[in-house]
This record gives sequence, C-alpha cells and structure tokens, in this order.
Amino acid sequence: MSDTRRRVKVYTLNEDRQWDDRGTGHVSSTFVERLKGISLLVRAESDGSLLLESKISPNTAYQKQQDTLIVWSEAENYDLALSFQEKAGCDEIWEKICQVQGKDPALEITQDPIDESEEERFEEMPETSHLVELPPCELARLEEIADLVTSVLSSPIRREKLALALMSEGYMKKLLQLFQVCEDLDNREGLHHLYEIVRGVLFLNKAALFEVMFSDDCIMDVVGCLEFDPSLVQPKKHREFLTKTAKFKEVIPITDSELRQKIHQTYRVQYIQDIILPTPSVFEENFLSTLTSFIFFNKVEIVSMLQEDEKFLTEVFAQLTDEATEDCKRRELVNFFKEFCAFSQTLQPQNRDAFFKTLANLGILPALEIVMGMDDLQVRAAATDIFSYLVEFSPSMVREFVMQEPQQTDDDVLLINVVIKQMICDSDPELGGAVQLMGLLRTLIDPENMLAPTNKTEKTEFLSFFYKYCMQVLTVPLLASTVDEKNCKDLQEGSTKINPVCPDHFQTAQLLALILELLTFCVEHHTYHIKTYIMNKDLLRRVLVLMNSKHTFLALCALRFMRRIIGQKDEYYNRYIVKGNLFEPVINTLLDNGTRYNLLNSAIIELFEFIKVEDIKSLIAHIIDNYYKALESIEYVQTFKGLKGRYEQEKDRQTLRLNRYRRDARTLDEDEDEEMWFNEDGEAIEKSRPEEEFPESFGKYMEAKKVKESDNKENFPKRTPTGSFKFTFSHSAGAANGTNGANCKPATSPTSAASPNGSPAKSATPPATPVVKVSFPCQLPF
Repeated sequence: MSDTRRRVKVYTLNEDRQWDDRGTGHVSSTFVERLKGISLLVRAESDGSLLLESKISPNTAYQKQQDTLIVWSEAENYDLALSFQEKAGCDEIWEKICQVQGKDPALEITQDPIDESEEERFEEMPETSHLVELPPCELARLEEIADLVTSVLSSPIRREKLALALMSEGYMKKLLQLFQVCEDLDNREGLHHLYEIVRGVLFLNKAALFEVMFSDDCIMDVVGCLEFDPSLVQPKKHREFLTKTAKFKEVIPITDSELRQKIHQTYRVQYIQDIILPTPSVFEENFLSTLTSFIFFNKVEIVSMLQEDEKFLTEVFAQLTDEATEDCKRRELVNFFKEFCAFSQTLQPQNRDAFFKTLANLGILPALEIVMGMDDLQVRAAATDIFSYLVEFSPSMVREFVMQEPQQTDDDVLLINVVIKQMICDSDPELGGAVQLMGLLRTLIDPENMLAPTNKTEKTEFLSFFYKYCMQVLTVPLLASTVDEKNCKDLQEGSTKINPVCPDHFQTAQLLALILELLTFCVEHHTYHIKTYIMNKDLLRRVLVLMNSKHTFLALCALRFMRRIIGQKDEYYNRYIVKGNLFEPVINTLLDNGTRYNLLNSAIIELFEFIKVEDIKSLIAHIIDNYYKALESIEYVQTFKGLKGRYEQEKDRQTLRLNRYRRDARTLDEDEDEEMWFNEDGEAIEKSRPEEEFPESFGKYMEAKKVKESDNKENFPKRTPTGSFKFTFSHSAGAANGTNGANCKPATSPTSAASPNGSPAKSATPPATPVVKVSFPCQLPF
C-alpha cells in the first residue's frame, strides 16, 4: 500500500507509564459486524496482520495532540495512541471519530472520562456555557486567575473548558509577558501567583497548550515562572543552568534547523518534568501523562531525523575511530552515541534493528575497544552503556565480532578481555560498573541465546573461544588471591584466622564474589569446557580456600560453587572431590561455626542433605570413612546419621550381592540346566547370569575364588541383633590416591560357606563379630 497519509505507529502505555511500540501499519475506519459499530483497524505493513481493532465508542474520550497523534483509553489502565506519518491522515481519522461521536472536529478532545455526579451536573448546565470566563490578563488580577486555575483541577469538565479559554486570543502568551513585568518590578507576590498559574496549566494535560508554552518564544518564561515556588526562601536558578551551564554540543554540526530546535525543546521539557516540577501526588499523577507523551514522541522524531541524514553518522564514526581525534572530542562523541542509543529505544522494533545494524556496520564494536581502554571514568561508563545496548539487542552479533578478533589482534586487547579487565579494575567502591559488566558477560556466555538456527555451531565455537582466550583473564584475581590449604593452615594461629589469601578489603571480596557467581553459572550451563578447566587448574581447591574469608558472603559464594558442582551428579567431579579430599575445608568451616544457627550453617547442612537425598554413593562413602567421627556429635539435624544409614545400607547390598554371585557361580558348576533358584522366603526367582552382566569382573572373581575360598569361609560378617552388619574400614593406598574404583581390590575378600538356599551357614557357637577390612570407596569387581 503506497498511501502514506494513513501510515501509523500503534503504541500502548505500559505499567511504568512508558509507551510501547506495537508496530507500524495503515489505519482505516470501517463498520465491523462483530463489534456492531464503526471501528479503527490497523493492519501491519509487513504482513497484513491485524495490529489494532478498536470500536469507536460514543463515551470514549479521544484526544488529538501535536497534529499527528490521537490518544485514548479503552479500559482502565489501558491507553492507546496512533502516531500518523502525515497530518492529513490524522485529520481524516479525527473527523471520522468526531462524526461517530457527534463532536466538533475543531476541538482537540471529544470528552473527558467523568463520574456519574459530574455527568449529572454537566447535563444541568446550559449548552451555551462551553467556555470558562477568564479575568482580564492584568497584574491586579493574577491572584484571581491563580485561584481559578487551581480550582478546576478536580473537575475534568472544567479543566477542558479552562483549556479552551486559555487557547483563545493568545491568553497564555499574555500571561507570560506579565512574568517579565513582575520580574522587572521584583513583584514577588505576582511571581508566586504566576508559579501557581503555570503549574496548574501544565496539569491541565493539554497538548495544544504545550505547543504554545514550549515554543522557542515562551519556554524560558515558563521555566522562569516555575523558579518562584512560594515554598522556597530563594528562587531556583533554572534558567541560568539551562542557558549557561547546560551547553548544547554539536559533535558534528547539525545543519537541519528544525532538528536542532527539536533537540533543544526536548531537553528543556525533560528538565521541566524531571527537575523543576515536584514529584506529583497520587491525585496529580495522571495529570502529566500528556507531558510524558510529548517528550516520548519528540525523541522518536529526533532519532528518525538523524537516521535520515546519510552523512551524519558516517562523519561521527570517522572522527570516533580516527587516531588523530583529541580525547575531549572523542569523549563528546561517545556521550552523543550513548544518548543516541538511549533515544533509539523509542523506535519500533524493525527500525531499532536497522539502527543497531547500521552502527555495527559503521564499526561501533572496534570503536568501543578504544574508548573502553581510556582513563576517563565518564567515557568508560558511557562506553559500557553503549555496549549493554548492543548486547541486549544481539548477543550473537557481539560474539561473532569477538571470535574474529584473534586473527587480527593480541589476546590482551580482545574486546571481551577489555570488558573483563574493566570489570576487574572497577574503582567504584560499590562495584556498580563491575556488576553491570558481569551481567553482560553472563548474557554473552549463556547457551540459551546461542540457538540461532542459521548458526548451529555458535555454541561450540564461542565457548571454545572463550575458554581458550578469556577464561584465564577472568580467573586471574581468584587464582592470585588463593593459596593451597596447607599454607592456609600454617598461617592460622589458634582460633584466630590470619587470612592473607582472601584480602580483608571489602571491595576485593566483592569482586571475587562476582567472579565466583559467573563461574557458578558456567558450571550450571556449560559442561565439558568448565569441567576441563576446573580439573586442569584444580580450581575447586583454590575456591574453597575462600571458606576461610572473614566475609561470610564470600564463603557462601565458594560453597555455592561446590554445591553446583556436586549438583551435576557427575562421577568425574565426584572422583576429583574425593581424590583431593575437598570436603575438609567445608567441614572445618561447619565445625568452626559451632552451634550458631545462621545462613552459613544452613547452606553447609543443605549440601550434605542433597548428597544424602540423591544417594551419591561415592561421596557418602568418602564422608563417612573420613569425617563421621567429627560429625557424629551433630544431632540437631539427622543429616549425618542419615548419611551413615545410607552408607550401611549400601554395604549390606554389596555383601548380599557378593554372596549371591558366589552361590550362583557354584550352582553353575553343579547343575548347568537349573534355571530357577529360591530365596529365603521360598519364592522362585529367575537366576541371574553374572557372566553376562559383568563379563570382565566375573572372570577375575572365579580365579580369586578358587585360591581363597577355603580361607574366607569363616570371615563372612554375622548379623547383629538389630539385623545390620558391622564393618570396620581401612583406606588402601589406591583409595587415598584417588585411583579408579574399578581397579581397587578389597584388602580381604569376604566369602562364606553357604547353605543350599543361599543363606550363610550358622555355627553352633557364634564367634565374635568379625572385622572385615574393605578398601572404600571402591567398586567391588563383581
């Protein structure tokens, strides 16, 4: 469709009172059978889908603003706006709305939402009373005018009538001329009245009045009136700030006078809203919605006008990347781009996409490498904001750029390493910039947004790149701040911890916590890459040194890192933890915490509870073998007794399985045709075939059986009165060294004589409870 008159953007007002762009299309007014009335229809120009279908209700208040906007509310807290490309299209649709409602198109509002009592009063008024009669615009009548303006704010009908009166015969301009007279005469009483008048006129919320008040001829007088707040002892100097302090810097000369005027106007109106006007009360909150819309649509227009200037952005980028550009000039260019990117958020999605793609093609990312390395804190902060806009727009675009860099530059100046170094070197005591950058890094390494169908290998390629070129940069502060546990122990004196490995400086502890948070994210969302890195660097041992930190939040971050690793339930991780004896610093911290019931205590208990609930056998065995004597006195939770119970159950199962395999092997020799055997309760059970289920271990077992069968008959453990087995365990050298459990052999292989039904033989005089030494944790070879 080539008709540009009816080309519109559809906006809705969100909960934060900001306008959300819903798309661009073409509007028409037509009868819709389903809605039983004339309706506004907007169909998307991209695919013809229906963006808006709104019946023109006789009771809906429509407003026409700035010649190209129509705004209305369809339901409570649901505002809509149509922004027309051309004034003629707006006038055409406005006339149609007024025709349906029977209103005069010359007015800029059809009606205001009013309550029942207000409507009744309005019906009683004569039809000829369509205007409020204003007093003559004279100094002596300022108090009367101020009282009138203030009195109408609670009535929608009277606000509308006053707005119409103020727009007639140039009344607002006359009032602002009186301001100059009062200021020349230093008439404070008159100036205070003018403050009340101008503030009240702003709360009338009428776009037509704003067009007059915010024009070049009037806006500084409006600001001047608002300086004389009666509640202040001395007036504020807002005009002095706007004319002398706030300088408009054209980083590249703007030749379009209309664009320059629009930029000036937008800045000044934003200043009025954010700085001059007091925070509105709940009653006044909706009175400034039109002012918010005025600023919003001004910004949309500014961005659109800049984008249409073909030479402007090209020239800006040329100077930004030119080595000859002075630092102060580059600072201005960066600040301009920051504001430009912020304004671009008002664009509709397809235009915003085109905007950022244009910036990428012009070289915004290599330019950021330059400015993020500058010493100027303001420049780095502005560059970080620009980088955040780019990452939010397209993480894949940023990843694609950084993966191409190693072919062209050194590792130290890679964009992503520049970002990491800026995070590490953040001088803000609260690490505000570091927190922001950490969030951006997490977005870049998040596999959830690496699923673009056009690039199936993005995840593999980028993670390989990140762990090869960037991970060592990220972990430098962590590795530099930790030493091994032995040295850490040597530096402790009695109960007082001397902690050189975790600096007491709060900012350093905060930084290490941020790094640990990112590494914990990697454990949860990456697999092979982070596992390899942890094993190669012995990273968990280094992290657990931070359990000694005097900053509890840092100790909790270290514990959370270990908890995520254990949460993967990966036997590679489990063997690494067992081999390194890495529960020791955690248990020491638990014991040092004593009986204090705090977050650290709860987090450690939860770690062991998870191991118990998930029945992670290798870790349970390691904990009970090495630490149960230290933990058995903890009785305020049943976690450790539960671990011991799990441990004993597993040993019982292994013993019964051992006996079953031994019996099955013997009966195979005696009767190879037998297919069934009976358990102790006499139930028929299908015979297992260990040689099929455990082909390697079975052969080893049969060889060992022939040699040791006679020696082991007396060593089978007897049941205690409670029905459990008693064992004592000793650690073999292999277990201590973390060798694979499949290759470990028991110090003594327990066997027993068995009765025909598979039960252990009972002697007439039971011997003392036998001691069976088993190297644990080891998987028995059968």
